[in-house]
Amino acid sequence: MNSFTRSIDLLQREMDVTSLRYQVTANNLANSEVPNFKRSTVNFESELKRALDSEKNAKNSFQLNTTDSRHIQINQPYDYRDVEPRRVVDYTTTAKANGNNVDAEAEANNILQLQMQYRLLTQLTNFEFNQVSIAMK
Repeated sequence: MNSFTRSIDLLQREMDVTSLRYQVTANNLANSEVPNFKRSTVNFESELKRALDSEKNAKNSFQLNTTDSRHIQINQPYDYRDVEPRRVVDYTTTAKANGNNVDAEAEANNILQLQMQYRLLTQLTNFEFNQVSIAMK
């Protein structure tokens, strides 16, 4: 996979995750006064980093050949395209007397941050395609 394809794929995946985060945050905000509602978050980047690091480490590490699918495999690269965002519910905290743990102000700030992040990701995607366009001229 070439650098351009990988960059565009990673940008597209991050845009999808940002969109999911926006939906989750909007749901949190909409339910900020519902008794016993627990806020959700989306985890993605840490697992993506783990997958990208495993690809780097696999190139420089000892590889074992396996003859059976049941054999233990070590240092196998974890394909970043297999990483999926995970929605996580925070059951451990309670911020309000009614059992709800949503801070409406924090969620509103998250929405603004996510909007700016999505805009930046679209600009980065546009930049990548502009670079190819310039190279083709």
